[in-house]
Amino acid sequence: MQVIACIPQISDIHTGCLTKMSSTEIFMQRLVDSRSQQAPPALLSPSIHTESEYIINSSPSPSYSPSLSSYFEEDTRSSFRNCTSRESLISTTSEKVLLMSSEQQSSVVQPLLTDLYQISMAYAYWKPNKHQELATFDLYFRKNPFGGEYTLFAGLDECLKFVRDYKFHSSDIEYLRASLPSYIESEFFDYLSTLNMNDIKIYAVPEGTVVFPRLPLMRIEGPVIKTQLIETTLLTLVNYASLVATNAARFRSAIGADKTLLEFGLRRAQGPDGGLSASKYCYLGGFDGTSNLLAGKLYGIPVKGTHAHAYVSSYESMDDLSERELCDRITGQRRPFADLCLQYLNVIGPVLKILPDETNKGELAAFISYAIAFPTNFLALVDTYDVLKSGVPNFLAVARALHECNYQAVGLRIDSGDLAYLSLEVRAKFHEISKKLNLPYMEHFTIVASNDINEDTLVSLEKQGHSIDSFGIGTHLVTCQKQPALGCVYKLVELAGSPRIKISQDIEKVTIPGRKNLFRFYGHDGKALCDLLTRIDEPEPQAAVRMLSRHPFSEQKRAYVTPTSVRSLYNLYWADGEIKYSLPTLKQIRTYVREQINELRKDHKRDLNPTPYKVSVSDDLFQFMHKLWMKNVPIGELE
Repeated sequence: MQVIACIPQISDIHTGCLTKMSSTEIFMQRLVDSRSQQAPPALLSPSIHTESEYIINSSPSPSYSPSLSSYFEEDTRSSFRNCTSRESLISTTSEKVLLMSSEQQSSVVQPLLTDLYQISMAYAYWKPNKHQELATFDLYFRKNPFGGEYTLFAGLDECLKFVRDYKFHSSDIEYLRASLPSYIESEFFDYLSTLNMNDIKIYAVPEGTVVFPRLPLMRIEGPVIKTQLIETTLLTLVNYASLVATNAARFRSAIGADKTLLEFGLRRAQGPDGGLSASKYCYLGGFDGTSNLLAGKLYGIPVKGTHAHAYVSSYESMDDLSERELCDRITGQRRPFADLCLQYLNVIGPVLKILPDETNKGELAAFISYAIAFPTNFLALVDTYDVLKSGVPNFLAVARALHECNYQAVGLRIDSGDLAYLSLEVRAKFHEISKKLNLPYMEHFTIVASNDINEDTLVSLEKQGHSIDSFGIGTHLVTCQKQPALGCVYKLVELAGSPRIKISQDIEKVTIPGRKNLFRFYGHDGKALCDLLTRIDEPEPQAAVRMLSRHPFSEQKRAYVTPTSVRSLYNLYWADGEIKYSLPTLKQIRTYVREQINELRKDHKRDLNPTPYKVSVSDDLFQFMHKLWMKNVPIGELE
């Protein structure tokens, strides 16, 4: 459902009525970090649509996958982003704003963002001169979150920036000297002070790819001391990013593609870094915007918001209004706006079967004041007192007065109560008023709902039926209350050319040894059939060629599969001290995420008892793994 797509822009208002515009310009100028003046400028539309620069320090690899290029094109399919009325939820400015480059952003992501035992192991590797042995680690998770059967891989760009900028500073070295035992050789600290990650390699699936348990999301190769040192930081960069992106994708799947989802979680997030990460990766997972201004500035995410209950309750009566006039958008004439609102409230009251004198006049004054401040972006919070008896009539009176001054209101927000019932009632009143006033666009005013919404709430609303266009979601989204951690792990699978395996009585914790390649098989309908891990030196699977796929740990579970097409999932992202791919922007990854989720069958995505996706190994890898497993399990003796 769309509101009229011709809401006037601020630039259309008569210049004589914009005496406060200079303060807006000053504010937006201050919003720009002084260091960002060196960054390449990005012109913003009034809706602050930007995207971060590519993170790249070398030309793209010749092996760049052309199959991904379609995902990196500009996404123009979202009706929300292309509709002016939807855009009017966004903070507006006519300034050119410069985004900080990734290098200029302050960050706690540095070598000391790690666990003590990583430094301890580094010294233990270094002391016997074992630190140069080549190792391979796999980063993966063991179980899909939220009771679902898929996960989104996120955080790769941050991992690559961390590896690129890896360096111990003098203060780090001094801290380590003071924290570690005094008998540790000074040469070890000298070694750390010159350490970089130029001679490691990172293979990974593209960011935004749908992934599954046991699949290595990243394969890290290089000297064991270096691949060990980065473990904790890579895990913290991938774990939450993938978890909250998956949560966002599930919220999107629950409500469908035609509704607007807004992330309002900053005030409920686990600290400022958690709030920024949540905004970034919720957008990646399918949300349309955020209330977080800093995330909008840093990542180019559309920012949206209206006002709070505090603003409404700050007015007690119409006498609190110090500004009562509004300039006509076309003529520039000053109109008695407050009087018009009272006049139309008397017209609307009988139609809605309410007494105009009984609506809260402090609320009406707040709406009038806000409409005068933002005549092209008027969206009112209507549940401060009573949604149907006060909030909606007051909103409609102000909306009709705005129309008289050649503006169009956007809609309203409901933050409490029975959202399904209230939204249907409000829509019905919009319909009545639009017919009575002969203003068809009023029937399609946007209804925004908030109020502690979670995934189950969205599923329930869809089943009940509702008339909500947009959802503002915070706590349950950014804190991932349904499951607070993904549980990624980082395991050694090869050292000095020799495979390594971790044995456990808990089958889920047994590792798949050796360096591996990863392929995705597709059926004739274009949907993903299964994923296959192979040994590094095995021939690549071919389309239309039948092959045996096996469950990694169960000898009985096996099947022949003849894929219609095969896709290799790994790319070499880091080698020779540089990022090998031009990384896509956040918006491009977001488009790729939608494509990825659409590749899954519906039964893999359903909210109740989804079908597990098949993760398999080749017969060669199965035999190799189980032989090594048996070799490493001690033989007991009965007495």
